Amino acid sequence: MILAATSGFCSVPTCPSLDQSKKLNRGKIFCESKQVLYSKTSITHERRKTCECFDLYKELVPYNEAWSWQKNVVKEKKALIERNEDCPDTLIVLQHSPVYTMGTGGSEEYLNFDLKDPPFQVYRTERGGEVTYHGPGQLVMYPIINLRNHKMDLHWYLRALEEVAIRVLSTFSIKASRVEGLTGVWVGDQKLAAIGIRVSQWIAYHGLALNVTTDLTPFRWIVPCGIQNRHVGSIKGLLGESQSLTAEFRHPDDCKLIDIAHNSLIKEFSEVFQLEIHNKAIPLSEHLEKNI
Repeated sequence: MILAATSGFCSVPTCPSLDQSKKLNRGKIFCESKQVLYSKTSITHERRKTCECFDLYKELVPYNEAWSWQKNVVKEKKALIERNEDCPDTLIVLQHSPVYTMGTGGSEEYLNFDLKDPPFQVYRTERGGEVTYHGPGQLVMYPIINLRNHKMDLHWYLRALEEVAIRVLSTFSIKASRVEGLTGVWVGDQKLAAIGIRVSQWIAYHGLALNVTTDLTPFRWIVPCGIQNRHVGSIKGLLGESQSLTAEFRHPDDCKLIDIAHNSLIKEFSEVFQLEIHNKAIPLSEHLEKNI
C-alpha cells in the first residue's frame, strides 16, 4: 500500500546502527544533469543572507512527519512572499526511520516487492523521480529554498546540491563526480548521494540524501531511482575498500563518520549557497503541535 502524509512528529534520538535498517538509497531527480562548475574561491564579499537551520541529524524522524513539516514551511514562505515580506531560507537536517518514497510519476515496476506486503512503508510524494530509500546512517538535507534569493534556475539548483555532496565526500578523500544525464553524485558506478526536489512558486523543497553508514540491503528490493545496471554505495563502504587511508578513517566508527559528514554537509551547504547558518532549537513537541 502506498501512503500519503499524516500528522504527528516522533523521533528516536540515537546514533543508529546498521542493523536498525534495511535500506535503500534514494530517488531520482526532477531535472537531468548539466555541467556547472563551482570554485571554492568564487566567494563574494557581499553580506550573506541568513538561513535558519533545524539540525536533527542524530534523530530518526518518521518520513511522513518530515514531509508534513516541509509543506508547512513552504506554506509559510508563500504567505511571506504574498505579503511582500522577507522570505529567508530554511534547512532541515535529519535521518529517517526506514521508508521507501516515490516521485509523483514514479513507476511501481521498480519495486521488487508486493505493495500489499512491503518491507517498509511506501509513500508517493510530489517530488520528481522514481523510488528511493531512506534509513538510519543516511543523512538527509531538506533545504527549503527561496530561489528568488539565489537563481531562478532549476538546473543551477540541482548542480549546486550535487556540488555540496561532492565537497563533503572530498572530506573523506573520496573523489566523486556527476554522470552526464543523471542527477546525483557518483563514485564509479556507485551512487552515494541522491537528489529529489519539488519547486512551487520558486520555493524549492525535498532535497538530498547522502549514504554515510547506511545498510544498503533495502536497495536490493527496488531499482533505485529507476536506474538499471548501477549500484548504490556509502561512505563507510568505500572507506572499507580503500587501501590508502589516513589514521582518522582507518577503523571508522559509525557515529564518528556521521558526525564528520554532518559537519561537512552544513559547512559546504553554507559555502555553495553563500548563506549564514543560524541554528534554531525547537523542542520536538512543538513540531508535534504544529503538524497535528
